[in-house]
Amino acid sequence: GGLRHTPESVVEAALQEDVDAVGISMLSAAHMAIFPRVLELMREAGLEDVLLTGGGIIPPDDAKSLADLGVGRLFGPGTPMEDLGEYLKEEVPKRRRAS
Repeated sequence: GGLRHTPESVVEAALQEDVDAVGISMLSAAHMAIFPRVLELMREAGLEDVLLTGGGIIPPDDAKSLADLGVGRLFGPGTPMEDLGEYLKEEVPKRRRAS
C-alpha cells in the first residue's frame, strides 16, 4: 500500500482487497501505537481471521506485548524474505481454518 498510511486507510484497503494478511513495516518507533490501533480497527471491521504481521526495529519486550494483543510474528531488519514467506504459508491457512 505504500508509505505513510493511517491505520484507518490500512484497514480500509484490507477490506477492499479481501486480504489474508496485513504487513506493516515500522521504523518510526510508533509500533506500540500503530499495531494496536490497526488490530482494533481490523476487529471492528470483522477481520479477526486476517493476520496482522510486520517488522522493523521493535524491542523484544514490545514484540511480546504486541503478540499478547494478537499481533502475529514481527520480523527484524535483515530477516530473509524466505522467512516471511514461510511464516505466511504456515499462519494464513491456520487462520482460514479457524474462521
